[in-house]
Amino acid sequence: MASESITIELPDEAATGRLAAAVATQARVGDVIALAGGLGAGKTSFARAFIRARAGDPALDVPSPTFTLVQTYDLPGGPVWHFDLYRLKRADEAWELGIEDAFAEAISLIEWPERLGDLLPAEHLEIALAAAADPMARQARLTPSASWRDRIEGIDRHA
Repeated sequence: MASESITIELPDEAATGRLAAAVATQARVGDVIALAGGLGAGKTSFARAFIRARAGDPALDVPSPTFTLVQTYDLPGGPVWHFDLYRLKRADEAWELGIEDAFAEAISLIEWPERLGDLLPAEHLEIALAAAADPMARQARLTPSASWRDRIEGIDRHA
């Protein structure tokens, strides 16, 4: 089951990007990264920075999958599937998006992971983003499952 969470203060969007890049260096094909948090918490910003870091291209166009529900990226080191599940009415609708293929063959970034219910794999890294007192700042709480415990140890907690 999940181990202790770590909390990282993110004073601005650049810090969110640095955290995303650090997590991107640790991610492997088959990993699921659950991006939790309310509207405007920074989930899409995190996902964009993660994908750009994996691509090695800071200018890569990374559209939000709000309307398409999923965007796929064929990147060096393995594909990344970026899901935005906000509009799902039922968890089983995720099967229509090919989520089982993503779980098996890609790195899955999932915004609104709670919409998956029991379909969310037990082995995942949860990154819960929340607004802070400063409107530009965020707080990230990383909760790793067993497969992530050692990998998040080296992530800078002062992004």
